[in-house]
Amino acid sequence: MTKSSQSTISRRTMLRGLGVGLALPMLDAMTPAVAAAEASTQPQRLIAIQTNQGILPKYFFPEGEGHDYKASPYLQVLDNFRERMTVFSGVSHPEVDGGHEAEQCFLTAAPHPGMGGFRNSISVDQFAAERIGHLTRFPSLALSVGTKRSLSYTQSGVQIPGENSPSRLFRKLFVQGSKQEVEAQVAKLRHGRSILDSVGERARQLGSRVGGSDRAKLDQFYTGVRDLEKRLHKSEQWEQQPKTKVEMAPPRDFDDPGALIERTRVMYDLARIAMETDSTRLISIFVYQNDAKPNIPGVDTGTHPLTHHGNQPEKLEQLRRIEEAQFRELSSLLSSLDERSVSGGSLLDTTSVIYGTALGNGNSHANNNLPVLIAGGGFRHAQHLSLGGNGDYPLPNLFVSVLQRLGLEADKFATSTGTMRGLEFI
Repeated sequence: MTKSSQSTISRRTMLRGLGVGLALPMLDAMTPAVAAAEASTQPQRLIAIQTNQGILPKYFFPEGEGHDYKASPYLQVLDNFRERMTVFSGVSHPEVDGGHEAEQCFLTAAPHPGMGGFRNSISVDQFAAERIGHLTRFPSLALSVGTKRSLSYTQSGVQIPGENSPSRLFRKLFVQGSKQEVEAQVAKLRHGRSILDSVGERARQLGSRVGGSDRAKLDQFYTGVRDLEKRLHKSEQWEQQPKTKVEMAPPRDFDDPGALIERTRVMYDLARIAMETDSTRLISIFVYQNDAKPNIPGVDTGTHPLTHHGNQPEKLEQLRRIEEAQFRELSSLLSSLDERSVSGGSLLDTTSVIYGTALGNGNSHANNNLPVLIAGGGFRHAQHLSLGGNGDYPLPNLFVSVLQRLGLEADKFATSTGTMRGLEFI
């Protein structure tokens, strides 16, 4: 670029001068994506779940391929949903390594999380929330079990704190605040809109000081500001509307460190009812396990120590008991979604439920051949898709398929190479 009389202006400098930090959504294809979502007569939803200590491969992966596979012990727990789910083998996140460090990349696929200076990228749920989140009271929910961390990351790679309190989540979803509380929240939203007004005005003023190319970029920036203002306005409208009333009794929190299954169960219940009431259409759930002994018969050790089993039968048996209990909770979640009717079928038919882990083998800390399945969502299921002999088929291809199912015009996410091969819409 040749020098001219025009001064060089940094976008970052402009934002600092206004005393605010502004993270814009992606702008390309936003309008068509939103239009597609709004036009849908049957809203699609996503629940993405990760358990952080891996899943024993020998009890997860089935024998055979296609529709005639022989279910593994864990898949037998989900036998009622064999026709409504697809199991994958041979998938991974390309360039995601680092053992346990990879858990933060399950929904982002950002490479090399164990390296110094690592910066995460946007998670698939937040990618969708930027485009369709305004359609519901809560653009997305980042839930967690046993931790305050989450699977959800913003466009700038910042982790969204996980909500790990069932009682607090219930109040957030279904308990109407006082008139004063609502007014205070509306005031905050209006303040945010006034800041964006200042940002937009500053962008317009700069337009007279830059060349044509930079002016086009500022126009795009200004469009992004206007879109954010619309989202804040929509949030203000939601604040002034009564929350949905539900028959579910307010859940209690668990102080017991061993209440892994109990916490998981209540979070799954709240996720289901949040979807049923259309409070949100995008949920991530991080099931975090550590050294605490879970309250499961026959288990006397925490999950993490058991993952370093060294193939000792007694440790493998205890770990299997823990993971089978988790698959039973997953089965209950799928059942509860299937029991709720919505236009055109059940809630499960319109909800893509992804379940898996970024740790392919907890004993060896391997990050390839990840145990992952998807249920519901209106896909053609009842199959085992074996996709990579070396466990190197990109899992983000599944995310592209789900984004398209959500009504978004997305053909790329993270390290994807297309949609998930063999997974088709009904």
